[in-house]
Amino acid sequence: MNNAAYKKLDYSLSLLSTAQGGKNYGCIINSLHQVTSSRPPKFTLSVNNDSATCAALKQSGVAAVTLLAQDATDRIINEFGYKSGRAVDKFAQFPFETDAQGCPYLKEGMVSRLSLKVVETVAIGSYTLFICDLLDAEELSSGDCLTIKSFEKREQDVPPVAPVYHELSADAGWKCTVCGYVRMDEQIPDDFICPICRAPRSKFVKRSEA
Repeated sequence: MNNAAYKKLDYSLSLLSTAQGGKNYGCIINSLHQVTSSRPPKFTLSVNNDSATCAALKQSGVAAVTLLAQDATDRIINEFGYKSGRAVDKFAQFPFETDAQGCPYLKEGMVSRLSLKVVETVAIGSYTLFICDLLDAEELSSGDCLTIKSFEKREQDVPPVAPVYHELSADAGWKCTVCGYVRMDEQIPDDFICPICRAPRSKFVKRSEA
């Protein structure tokens, strides 16, 4: 099988967010798709089961999804793409609003917002597929959304919990036990410092052992 065949595909980067138990949750995904033009339109998205946002969404049943703009800052992606919602309140670092369902969302660095209601879930290996009805939609800015290919031109790695990730096993890389950041290398140097929380190399463990 030639895996390069489906690497031709590109995907938009989005911030999936929800609220549950008095806490806000959010993570970067690249799996949002419109699958029907019925009324209401239906969308699907998949989320890694290890994500705290996935667990919260299963409980809340509602979500806001905002599409990242081409000029979205690395700070947004670092916070929501690499840190764990179990360790930090990601939304505490940003001004945010809430939709009619109480889901938090960012306006800065986003081109549009979709508010969704989960109508069905499907277990797919280490991911959950959420099938959703569209409840509301809002354009937040002009311009195009940020995609995987345009993000990689910044010489950045796509967040490893994002559902569409290039040929990496579920236990690849090293994980920071403080903030959840993942370094996708076979080995990391002894003087390595976590770029997110500044934890030392001693706080990293192989994901296969995490």
